[in-house]
Amino acid sequence: MQSVWKSKGEKIHTRNITVTTYNYDGQRIIVEGFLKDDRFQDSHVITGETFPGGVIHHMGIRLLVNCSSLLIEEVDVDLLSVPRNECRETINCLAPVKGLTITRGFTAKVKKLAGGKNGCTHLVELLLAMAPAAVQGFAAHQSQKTPTSDPAQAKMIYHFLLNTCRAWREDGPLAESFKKMIDRKKT
Repeated sequence: MQSVWKSKGEKIHTRNITVTTYNYDGQRIIVEGFLKDDRFQDSHVITGETFPGGVIHHMGIRLLVNCSSLLIEEVDVDLLSVPRNECRETINCLAPVKGLTITRGFTAKVKKLAGGKNGCTHLVELLLAMAPAAVQGFAAHQSQKTPTSDPAQAKMIYHFLLNTCRAWREDGPLAESFKKMIDRKKT
């Protein structure tokens, strides 16, 4: 990476988010994500408290996702390290996400259901990072099989990908080609 500015000085913070997808039973996948914040010095916060350097946040989320619809069937949360006891009160804040489908509008729904004063911004951020990774995991899971001849599933995939980036723009060649393939499968 070339940049006009270079990282200088001592490292003060890192945030790592990892997402891994596992086969569960052929029809469902497990999507597992972890968020970890490390501070490399003592932190003096606005409340007057001092937190020692080290792990500030370390949390995990596991989703059981149905591959026929990208429906979240189960949600499990681990709060491995949090800065305050009050943070542990949010352990169930993602429970309302169970039953949601990972599709357009997912981000707004998650923020409404689990964000703000009743939730945890870090868990919401992790879940929102996991959603596109879940789609990639779903794609990896599906790519192990011969491409589906199910037009309904192909249409679901098409609508999920449409206008998500330049390559999948509605008026682009890739979207047009995929749409024609779906139309051929209908007949």
